[in-house]
Amino acid sequence: MAATDPQVLALAAQITESREQDIPLLLLKLKGILSSPSLGCEESNKIKQDIYGYGLTQYCLLVLKQDHSQLHGAWATAAQLAEILSHCCVGLEVKEDPEEFYRKFLPSVIDSLLVLGKRLQVRFIRAIKDKEKQDFLHWFQIVTNAICWLFGGHIQLAACVLQNDRFLQLLITDDVETAIVMMSVLNNILRINSPVLLQVEEETLHSVLDELVYKLSSTTNPAVGSAATKLLLLMAKSCKQLVRLFTARYKGQVNKYMQEMEEKSALTIQRFWRGYRARRIFHQQKQSLKEYKAAVIIQRAACKFLEKRRRRRPLSPWKEPKGLTDEQRLALQQKVDDYLKLHPASQMSEETSKELHMQAQAKLAQFLLRNRLDQRAAQRREALLAQVNTDVELLMNAPGLAETTEKDFGAFMSRSIPVATKARQAHNTMLKYTRWPWWKKLGDEFMEDDVIPDDAINTELETLFIGGRKSF
Repeated sequence: MAATDPQVLALAAQITESREQDIPLLLLKLKGILSSPSLGCEESNKIKQDIYGYGLTQYCLLVLKQDHSQLHGAWATAAQLAEILSHCCVGLEVKEDPEEFYRKFLPSVIDSLLVLGKRLQVRFIRAIKDKEKQDFLHWFQIVTNAICWLFGGHIQLAACVLQNDRFLQLLITDDVETAIVMMSVLNNILRINSPVLLQVEEETLHSVLDELVYKLSSTTNPAVGSAATKLLLLMAKSCKQLVRLFTARYKGQVNKYMQEMEEKSALTIQRFWRGYRARRIFHQQKQSLKEYKAAVIIQRAACKFLEKRRRRRPLSPWKEPKGLTDEQRLALQQKVDDYLKLHPASQMSEETSKELHMQAQAKLAQFLLRNRLDQRAAQRREALLAQVNTDVELLMNAPGLAETTEKDFGAFMSRSIPVATKARQAHNTMLKYTRWPWWKKLGDEFMEDDVIPDDAINTELETLFIGGRKSF
């Protein structure tokens, strides 16, 4: 018989001599013993046998059955012990009294892990702070992974998990996170031991199926709906007998789903048809809209033309006013005489009148002389400004000294080139205006004297200026 591992032996002795409240922390050392990198497969199985032989796995089970909130480390310690217990049981071959191990101990371990998982689920749902919720969800996932690891090593425990009332309690929840975790546990059970559905009681199977169908039909969360759909499809694929049960037991749910799908399909078809019809009507009305706008433009031009014709109509022939009667003439003369009596005119001598006339003539002559001088000064300023603008443009567009030619000198010495350039640009602008389409000039063809709008020419000549000098 091989010797007992010294680490296991020392830990067992230490637990025997320690207080009850210190035992959970001591049992956590089993994780380091089991995960030693120097252990092979045979050595690992031998250590697990020693751990079971010295009752350390039983200690872990007893600790998990206690009040977890009173443990040192509380729920974190309980989750780690659940993980350690599952690893100690997987790969363990019990030679002495295997009946006790397989029929009593392992089902008790499953029950304890499910109880721990239920308590963690309740506290996760009740938690308010985000940190607490994350911690409880993390520990809950550790416990469910331990359950999956355990029935993965002992396939017969899959039926034990399904038939346990606490598994159904964990599955029947409105919480999204824990519901997805429990459906993943059920998915692992079906992948490891798919015939287990036919081994459990009919009532248990119906309860599981009812919950999955309820989640599929009532939830609005896509993750829950996807997980429930995958489980139902996996069940139907694994056990052909369940297809009849689905069609018979859940027929009215299926009908409601098909009705909803038909309504959604009808709405989708109607939406696409309305869009297609609206686009077709729009394309048909587009040409009519163009014709309507063209008619509006023509009517506006015609109204302007008629209004101008109306203004040009000759005045009616002059009619001589009716003459005044003698009585009316006498009455008006009497009013004039009365007004003159009330407002006598001031008398001015002929010399004074001539003097005022001479002063007015002198001021008028001064004004005309000064106005003419101002006009000449303004013309000279305008000419100088045009010359400066021309010189500035020539200097800005002039090439470098290294690239200067005799032709460039001529541009600076001759004043006729800018004038010719301006004339050529003005001529091009007039030619461009004459080539406009009829509809673009429609509003201007009825203008008086056939004058081209100043805006049309100014638009093209805004960037031009008159170069050269002006002669007076």
